[in-house]
Amino acid sequence: MLEAIATEPINNQSVLYETDFYAWTQEQAELLQLGKLNALDIANLVEEIRSLGKQQKQELRNRLGVLIGHLLKWEYQPDFRSKSWRVTIREQRRRIKEHLLENPSLKSYLNQAILEAFQDGIDLVLKETPLDEKDLPQECPYSIEQIFDSTFPSGIK
Repeated sequence: MLEAIATEPINNQSVLYETDFYAWTQEQAELLQLGKLNALDIANLVEEIRSLGKQQKQELRNRLGVLIGHLLKWEYQPDFRSKSWRVTIREQRRRIKEHLLENPSLKSYLNQAILEAFQDGIDLVLKETPLDEKDLPQECPYSIEQIFDSTFPSGIK
């Protein structure tokens, strides 16, 4: 089957990309492994590789949004603090640290990711609490150090 694939015109591989993505990925991997670089669907490979990088940035932002949202809930709704919120804060901190260890170049994106994730955190608070947007900060009140400090905010331990 691979021999047939390797001799197919590239536009046929592009069709496969559109109609059976999984089969396309397996064929591209096999072509790479065999060193048949001229047979690769370069345009779509480039798109997919870039997409993988974007997914890593998006995961960081999503986790920061959940973390910031829970830090805000903890701070702005002290009477409703729960074990669940504490565990979510701890889990997101751990997973973000792991993600940054696996993708160290994302550390240069961290400040921007926090700025972008802040609104996601606000949206989470607005969805899950009776708080109004006017009751919440307009900018992220937490430094990077606070976001990752396991003893912040007070009472979290």
